[in-house]
Amino acid sequence: MWYNMGMNIPLAEKMRPKTLAEVVGQDELIGEGKILTQIVASKVPANLIFWGPPGTGKTTLARIIARELGVEFVELSAVTAGKKDVLEVVEQARQNWNLGRRTLLFVDEIHRFNKAQQDAFLPHVESGLIILVGATTENPSFEVIAPLISRSRVVVLQRLGKAAILTILERAVKELGVKKRVKKEALDYLAELAAGDARVALGNLELALSLGTATIGVDEIKQAAQKVVAGYDKKGDMHYDIISAFIKSLRGSDVDAALYYLARMVQAGEDPKFIARRMVIFASEDVGLANNSALNFATSCFTAVERVGMPEGGIILSHCAYALAKAPKSRSSYDAWSLAKVAAERTPNAPVPLHLRNAPTKLMKDLQFGKGQKWEAGFHHEKSYLPDGVKPFVS
Repeated sequence: MWYNMGMNIPLAEKMRPKTLAEVVGQDELIGEGKILTQIVASKVPANLIFWGPPGTGKTTLARIIARELGVEFVELSAVTAGKKDVLEVVEQARQNWNLGRRTLLFVDEIHRFNKAQQDAFLPHVESGLIILVGATTENPSFEVIAPLISRSRVVVLQRLGKAAILTILERAVKELGVKKRVKKEALDYLAELAAGDARVALGNLELALSLGTATIGVDEIKQAAQKVVAGYDKKGDMHYDIISAFIKSLRGSDVDAALYYLARMVQAGEDPKFIARRMVIFASEDVGLANNSALNFATSCFTAVERVGMPEGGIILSHCAYALAKAPKSRSSYDAWSLAKVAAERTPNAPVPLHLRNAPTKLMKDLQFGKGQKWEAGFHHEKSYLPDGVKPFVS
């Protein structure tokens, strides 16, 4: 049987859920007592910012909310729309208002709008003329102006798990009447390949079906997708093995190995901020006093990755990994911190020496609190700064 979508409607669009009950995943947001279910049940509109990875249902949820609330749905993409488009939507919303109808404006990739464009929404969101639902893959704290955030509820969507992707794929093959053609292992492979993105999973299934082969197995999926799945489970052994190999390669100053493992993680869909955080720790733990600027450099990497996003963030991660691998290494500060914690654990109640205590009253001064202290740059007291019984562990 030859596969034919008909009307050239993409499979991902054809399978888009129409109600909250049809949505797969996002259990933290949908269900009894959960925020999206409450909004729909109450019929009270709310301004929302959907924050989450691609293919997690941001557009779908916006459309469902509009349909359930009985308001007009207007969609803009911040990639292609300008201020003129925003003003046209405002005028449309005003006309709807005069007719007793509300307008929900969905702005995809709202982080792409600059401050002036976002400011244009503000008075109309405040007045209630527009119900704003924005979607972003970037941290809204950095990409969406504070006044809009303060007037909206930020809703975090999680990357879909493999089980959720499989459910979506199984629904698709059943609805298309091709369940017997697509092998179970092919669906499993598609779910792995999607890395939590339902749109990718359905797109690859659609490509495989378009090949016209009698049976769809793993080979047909590979041929259609032209990409091999990385054997990488973010909660399994491979996750910990790869990050361990990455850190040890940095420690061993092996640039090739460090960049190789970095690429493995990025291609498998690892959270880039997780990688950046590990490099911030490494900069202090392993480079340490050998190059004090490494910590600032790694921290800047984290901030840049958070603000730029992927895939360009991969360049920033590579830059940082290369520099840390080539940097001189010293664990002196890390080792000193370990010894300090041991000393503190052994003497948790050791009294602070009198000469180090504050003396805000005459009585305290008479009791020799702060005796001999001078407010001078570089002043060093003749007595030990450590409590009695605590021996120096660094110098």
